[in-house]
Amino acid sequence: MIRVLLVDDQALIRGGFRALLEAEEDIEVVAEAANGEQAVALAVEHRPDVALVDVQMPVMDGIEATRRIAADERLREVHVVILTNYGLDEYVFDALRAGAGGFLVKDTEPADLLQGVRVAARGDALLSPAITRRLIGEYVARRPQPEPAGLDVLTNREREVTALVARGMSNDEIAAHMVISPTTAKTHVSRAMTKLHARDRAQLVVFAYESGLVAPRSRP
Repeated sequence: MIRVLLVDDQALIRGGFRALLEAEEDIEVVAEAANGEQAVALAVEHRPDVALVDVQMPVMDGIEATRRIAADERLREVHVVILTNYGLDEYVFDALRAGAGGFLVKDTEPADLLQGVRVAARGDALLSPAITRRLIGEYVARRPQPEPAGLDVLTNREREVTALVARGMSNDEIAAHMVISPTTAKTHVSRAMTKLHARDRAQLVVFAYESGLVAPRSRP
């Protein structure tokens, strides 16, 4: 059973998500929060598998709530998914840096929301390749580019794998691209995450863009 925490300051939105999620046999909503402060407390109390967290909320926003959840060793198994609108690019990027495992657009199709919750519960990064490249690429392009940091700790293989993760590839796709086994691909990804102190694949994506390993792209 996948246990979900809903975090949004609008009760109507929470109610809609709850109805959709609880109609599934493998998903249970264990708690609801109206702000980030409540979200952190309820995460500690219920230890959900997935926390669906809105970005903009009173008292404490979703970014700070994500940062506190990600920093709490007791909550390492809680996978935060940010709920956002297309106009909040900078906020989503900051949330990914804070430790979010991915994001969903609020008006996403019901089937995509359900699939997203299941993907997040497995610990996989919930990052649509096309949207992620535009989201992170555009934001990074607007910022002064830092000198690449930390790349020297990665082997050439690990750099290549990190770049492929940033392009939205799964372990199976990476394996096919590099002509290696999926197990070897997973090992390279895990080692890169460990060396870069990345909580999950989403943070690996952020590192790839911030370090210049993957070039930012502009909107077509």
